[in-house]
Amino acid sequence: MNLKKGFTIIELLVVVAIIGLLTSITLGYIGSAKLKGNDTGIKSNLATTRANSEFFFLNNANKYLPAGGVDLAGTCPTVYEGASGTNMFSSDKSMFDSVNEAIKRGTGSSCYDSTDFWAVAVGLNLTPHTSWCVDNQGSAKVVNTDPAGAINPATFLCN
Repeated sequence: MNLKKGFTIIELLVVVAIIGLLTSITLGYIGSAKLKGNDTGIKSNLATTRANSEFFFLNNANKYLPAGGVDLAGTCPTVYEGASGTNMFSSDKSMFDSVNEAIKRGTGSSCYDSTDFWAVAVGLNLTPHTSWCVDNQGSAKVVNTDPAGAINPATFLCN
């Protein structure tokens, strides 16, 4: 008996197809997990911002705006200015770092800072056109809009 040993081309193609299918499924889950991780990072960093804002308030004569500062409305600062900063997000290092780390992980940002109010919104990755918004009144929630629309222009709090 002279039997040839080995696999047929059909068997090899079936194995390659199965491996390709399993790989594509796995890569899909990895991509989704990365987006979820970024969204979790945004939420965590903005929670740090909320805690740091209370220290800033207490250390700054019960104000969210530094002495000589001006109201901030719009895009969050991306440059740390130190003690000469005109808002709490650019004048407090720990706050600047936490907001900017959230911005790196997200899809756009919006900030508001005045003497009595502050709010930050950063776009989430997993669900398009949603933002995570936190403010000085304790809100921490998903808002179904891009960051520019997540902060109410009348109250300067999360919508």
